[in-house]
Amino acid sequence: MDPYRNPFAPGAGSRPPELAGRDTILEAARISCGRAINRKNARSIMLLGLRGTGKTVLLNEIGRNAEQDGLLISRVESPEGESLARLIFPEMRKVLRSLSGVEAAKQIAGRGLRGLRSFASIFKIEIGGVEFNVEPEPGLADTGDLQYDLPDLFVLIGKAAQAAGRGWVLLIDEVQYLSETDLSALIVALHRISQEGLPVLLVGAGLPQIARLAGEAKSYAERLFQYPPVGALDESAASQAIEKPIIEEDAQIDPRALSLIVQKTKGYPFFLQEWASVVWNNSDGPEITEEDAERSYGETLALLDDGFFKVRIDRLTKAEVQFVKAMAALGDGPYAMSDIAHTMNRTQKSLGPARSSIITKGMIYSTDHGYLDFTVPLFAEFMRRQG
Repeated sequence: MDPYRNPFAPGAGSRPPELAGRDTILEAARISCGRAINRKNARSIMLLGLRGTGKTVLLNEIGRNAEQDGLLISRVESPEGESLARLIFPEMRKVLRSLSGVEAAKQIAGRGLRGLRSFASIFKIEIGGVEFNVEPEPGLADTGDLQYDLPDLFVLIGKAAQAAGRGWVLLIDEVQYLSETDLSALIVALHRISQEGLPVLLVGAGLPQIARLAGEAKSYAERLFQYPPVGALDESAASQAIEKPIIEEDAQIDPRALSLIVQKTKGYPFFLQEWASVVWNNSDGPEITEEDAERSYGETLALLDDGFFKVRIDRLTKAEVQFVKAMAALGDGPYAMSDIAHTMNRTQKSLGPARSSIITKGMIYSTDHGYLDFTVPLFAEFMRRQG
C-alpha cells in the first residue's frame, strides 16, 4: 500500500495515530492538573514502565493537555551524569520570566528571578556563555545545597503562578538517571509545594525502579506521587491501536492478521507500531492479509534487532554482555541472581560490579530482593536469537 499514507509511527517518543488503552492515566493527570490550578491538593505523577511502552508519548500528551488547560509547561529529559540544577534552571527562568509579565505576579516572580541569580552563581550555571544578569537576593537559594535551595525556588514559582491564576507542570523524562541527591532534593521541593497547596506538579517518567528509588530517597515519597504502571496493552487496546488507523486510511486488516500481530508483540506499543508499519508497506491492499503479516514478521524482527535492541546491547562491555546472555539463557524473567551466578560458574559477589553497572546503564532492574529482569521487553528473545 502507499507508504506515504502509512499511518504508523515507530519512532522514539512519536505519538501513535491511535493512543489506545491509556485513558485512565490521561484522565488522572488531567484531574491532578485541574485540582492544582483550582487550589486543591493534587498529587504529582510518576509513570513507570519498561522501554518501548510509550511513557514519553504519555508524558508529552499530558503536557499538551495541561497546556490547553492553561498551565505553564516545562519539558526536560534527564541524561546520564547531568545535574538537576543545570537541567531545570533554564525552565525555571523561562517560567518566572513569563509570570513576571503578569501584574498580579510581578513582584513574586521578580523575587524568584533574584533567587535564580543566586542559584546560578552558587551552582556555577551559565546560559549561552553569559551569566544570568539579575541582582541576587542574599539568603535566597544560595546555600549550595539543592535540598534547601530548590524548595525555595519552587515555592516562589508556585506563589507567582497562583497569583497569576496559572499553574506549573514540570515534565521530566528518564527520571532514573537523576542522582540520589538530586532525586531527594526534587522530592523535598514537591513535599514543600504540597504542604503549601501551591499549583506546581511534577509528571515524571522512568523505569520501574523509580518507585523504590524515590522511597529510599525520602520515606514520604509514596504519598506524594501516583505511580501508574505503563505496560503492554491488553488485547482489545492493542487491536484498536492497529485497526483504527488502518480503517481511517480506507483500508482493512484481516482479523487473523491482527490477532497474529497482537499475540507476537505481546501488546508492547513500540513493537506494534513497528510491525504494523512494515506490514502496511509490504501489503498490496486494500486488505492486509494474514500472509502479509507473516511475510513481514522477519523484516520487523530485523529492524528491531538492528535498531531498538542493538543500540542497547552496544552500550555494554563484553563482561556485561556475558551477564545478560546468562540471564536470557535461563528463559524469561524475573531471574534469581543465584541462578545467573550458577549459569556463569561465578559467585554472586564477584558479579556485583557487573550487575551494578548494567543497572546504571538502564538495561536491567531489580524486581525484588535477589531478582533481576530486563528493562527492555522481549530482550531475552533477542539475546537468544544472537546465539
